[in-house]
Amino acid sequence: MGTTLAPGYREVDMADRSRLHDLRQQAHDKGIQGNSKMTEGQLRQAMKKVDKGASPQAAKREARG
Repeated sequence: MGTTLAPGYREVDMADRSRLHDLRQQAHDKGIQGNSKMTEGQLRQAMKKVDKGASPQAAKREARG
């Protein structure tokens, strides 16, 4: 019935989720609201733009394409 996963798969998945959660929190702290559907790459790109002086809304819009 159940699916057998490769050893370590669950730990990697949980680590990825934790990292993504941390990125979302950092983005939120920088003013990038409503980022739940953004990918890791989009979050990183938007945060870099905010760090360079872009508004959080503009950075989010540009990162999402």
